[in-house]
Amino acid sequence: MNYNFSPLSPPDFEDLSTDLLGKELGVRFEVFSPGPDGGADGRHSKGQDKLILQAKHFAGSPVAKLLAQLRQERPAIDRLAATRYLLTTSCRLSKLNKDTIKETIGSSLQHTSDIFGPRELNALLRKYPDIQKSHIKLWLSGAPMLERILHAASHTFTAITREEIDAKIRVFASNPSYDQALKRLASNNVLIISGPPGVGKTTLAEMVTFAFLAEGWDLVGIRNLDDGFLNLNDHKKQVFLFDDFLGRVALDKDALVHKDSQISKFIKRVRSSPHAKFILTTRAYIFEEARRISEYLADNSLDVSKYVLDVGVYTRRIRARILYNHLLSSGTSLAHVAALIESKTLADIVDHKNYNPRIVEWMTDRTQLNDVDAASYPAAFLNALTNPEDLWNIAFRKHIPPACRHLLIALFFGSEFRESIDQLRESFELLHLVLSAKHGQSTDPKDFEESLRILEGGFIAISGDHVSFINPSLRDFLTKYLNDLPLLIDCARSASRANWARNVWNLWKHERGDPNSRRLAISFLEPAKRFLVLPVFHRKQERDGWRIYNIDLSYVDRISLLLEWFDHTEEYRFAELATNLGSSPSERFDVWQDGRDAVELMCDLINSCYPALTETQRESLIANLEGVILDILTRPMQIDDLEMISDAIERHRDDIPHQILDGVDDAIRANLRETSDYLTDVDAESVLDDHEKSIRKLAERAKVSESELASAVADVHRRIEHLAENPPLSHSEPSPGLSRAVDSFSNADLYGLFASLVRRD
Repeated sequence: MNYNFSPLSPPDFEDLSTDLLGKELGVRFEVFSPGPDGGADGRHSKGQDKLILQAKHFAGSPVAKLLAQLRQERPAIDRLAATRYLLTTSCRLSKLNKDTIKETIGSSLQHTSDIFGPRELNALLRKYPDIQKSHIKLWLSGAPMLERILHAASHTFTAITREEIDAKIRVFASNPSYDQALKRLASNNVLIISGPPGVGKTTLAEMVTFAFLAEGWDLVGIRNLDDGFLNLNDHKKQVFLFDDFLGRVALDKDALVHKDSQISKFIKRVRSSPHAKFILTTRAYIFEEARRISEYLADNSLDVSKYVLDVGVYTRRIRARILYNHLLSSGTSLAHVAALIESKTLADIVDHKNYNPRIVEWMTDRTQLNDVDAASYPAAFLNALTNPEDLWNIAFRKHIPPACRHLLIALFFGSEFRESIDQLRESFELLHLVLSAKHGQSTDPKDFEESLRILEGGFIAISGDHVSFINPSLRDFLTKYLNDLPLLIDCARSASRANWARNVWNLWKHERGDPNSRRLAISFLEPAKRFLVLPVFHRKQERDGWRIYNIDLSYVDRISLLLEWFDHTEEYRFAELATNLGSSPSERFDVWQDGRDAVELMCDLINSCYPALTETQRESLIANLEGVILDILTRPMQIDDLEMISDAIERHRDDIPHQILDGVDDAIRANLRETSDYLTDVDAESVLDDHEKSIRKLAERAKVSESELASAVADVHRRIEHLAENPPLSHSEPSPGLSRAVDSFSNADLYGLFASLVRRD
């Protein structure tokens, strides 16, 4: 692979040069801070010998530009009095060019072989592949690697473009968290990246993911654990990416119960597989609260702590590099950059207590700086760090028309990650009509398309047929902006889907007996009438066959939501709707989504957790849920699903009807008899070990005979023996980069780094 080095910044190129030449010559260069270098970027001294290395990053520039700078620096080079002078450059060179460079530099450059252009640097990269991989921005930006990444991500909801990858690589500042992330994934298969909002969790997760894609792994971007289980394939090397997996609103035990057991199950499944990696991101304060109230995430046997990597603590040098990379790659005007340097604001920005890569990204985006002149730029940057909520407040309230605000609100209450254009259109049109009528604003049939056009690039990103927020901080702003009862009531009346309604409801801190909570809950009455007909899944044909996507709340989740609204309002129609939904054909209830939850809800009803229900309503719901559970238990299911339902039944054994107790015992026996069929595609011995543990656990509960248990266990052992004789292929993984000593970074170093930005052509 041949690189042109254009994705590297000048400091990146200097780092690469010192690593390569140091490896080739077997020396360790003393590295100087970026900026005016006095003719040296690296120095090695031994006795009377002084070896000087200078790196000149001129990718795509004419040789004349390089020669002009070398002539300017000739006096400084002479003063260094090097016994050997080395030059690396990204500028393409001919033999004649090298002769001219040698003449320009003078006697310090002993031979043209000490001039390393792109051809020589690429040869060294091939000779030292460990250095090639350690410079992730270079390695991932190579055309073959980009093709691998694009191919690996092309069939998932996280499909990305070459431009998006290139943009992320250019602004990434390599830091110790990257190597730590790779090491943690190598040892555990699972990585949870935790930290405060905006510190770069998603960027780090994406860079680690790109590294795996470049090694030929497939990307599976997931919005919920259903996506993960549906796509998990033991015959493929897959990296699963789940961004902000605990969501963005405050947690309570009821909210967690829908997520935490699935997370723990999927983590156990992935950590035992040689073919899968699982990368999750979460906000630190949400994760700590989740561990406090979740029996699954606090489970000692799961030991979640060993997967967690806390990020957000950057050295001063890394903070400076992040800002430098954004200014360079975004093309921020020279006048604006010069204003930062001349005003001596750079140190205040880099050292600010609220320093945040997300704010840096915003304040270096040219589209956001149209209204900020160069003279005002330093003060505006510092104000953005001091008052980050102002970033979106002015833009949202004053810079876009009402229809655009309505679209952003509709997107907020849709998917946590991205929304299909068709679903967003449906949500927008209902909300837009309600809010426009309320405020006396006119509407037009083309409002949706026009709003998409206005918002794209500044507020939203459109990829294929999906829309997402361009920056997570916009969602942060809307979380506060939308926490307004009259506005939420309008949003409630506009709900087109059950999950949209639940997202609106969950944003409000509702308490029993609070009249405001009652007002909000009663506003869902009309949307709730559609819960019976709204689909849960969507079947879509793709290149590799038909896929089923979860697009709305499960039936049990809908019943629970209706009962919660009933609990706050005592509006009998909510109870009637819940009862009608409970009497739906049992085949509409899904094994994975509804099995455990149906048991939990039935037991809540048995224990009169909804006291306002009439006895008839309560008994009807209990009977219907009992029928659903019995039907689910007759279906074929993986042992993990059966174990999850059995665990729920075991927790409430004293309340469970005997028919269900008998039903789960029958399901366990049936599952054990079919063990060999369930193991056909399992290629991981650790998964088989877990399967055997589950068999023994469930067999004891169901009082399975010794002979039946022995037969099932024998099936597991036969599969293990088969794998020993026919081992699955192993897969390469990215390896951590080179470790470098932590160094100091003075104000002189800081301003020297940024000085090069105002000298660029």
